[in-house]
Amino acid sequence: MLQAVAARRATAPVLSDLIPGERVRDVLVVVGFAATVGLFAQLAIKLPFTPVPITGQTFAVLLGGMAVGTRRGLAGMLLYLLAGLLGVPWFAQGAGGFAVLTTPSFGYVVGFVFAATGLGLLARLRFDRRPLLVLAAMVTGNLIIYCFGATWLAVDLHLNLATAISLGVTPFLLGDAIKAVVAMGLLPTAWRLVGGHGPDQPSQ
Repeated sequence: MLQAVAARRATAPVLSDLIPGERVRDVLVVVGFAATVGLFAQLAIKLPFTPVPITGQTFAVLLGGMAVGTRRGLAGMLLYLLAGLLGVPWFAQGAGGFAVLTTPSFGYVVGFVFAATGLGLLARLRFDRRPLLVLAAMVTGNLIIYCFGATWLAVDLHLNLATAISLGVTPFLLGDAIKAVVAMGLLPTAWRLVGGHGPDQPSQ
């Protein structure tokens, strides 16, 4: 019985499962997710004391990852990463091309792939239904992004761990906390508006 409950929870629908037309939906959701992250990346503020700008990307990645699910979250962020490397100017501040591999902030983009996938999985476990579970998921996602971002920053600029954290994590804690609080309200409200349920056998 416990296995049946776990299996049911592991296949819980996410918000994008409510869109009809499975194959077309999946393509549109993946492309739309990547494009939305690219759009939010242009909402950037440079800080004088760190090479990492404040952007809207993390909010789009984490909220979107929970809305689209595991596989579509992974596919969307791989599309964002690879298309950006191939020249689509949708990284922060219109950057694109292989030159971004040499920038100190590229590790955050790598972290987006893992964070979106992880939060998609948590959404399949119904972490997108209750505010405190959404908060836990957002904190987890941010930690994943911080881990990749600060590590890349430290290696690229030859920094020690403390300095990498002070430049690549600490300046963003307040903003990310605010984004998490916003997500706490948005996702559960969205589920209430659609009746709190979806297809019994969603695609991932």
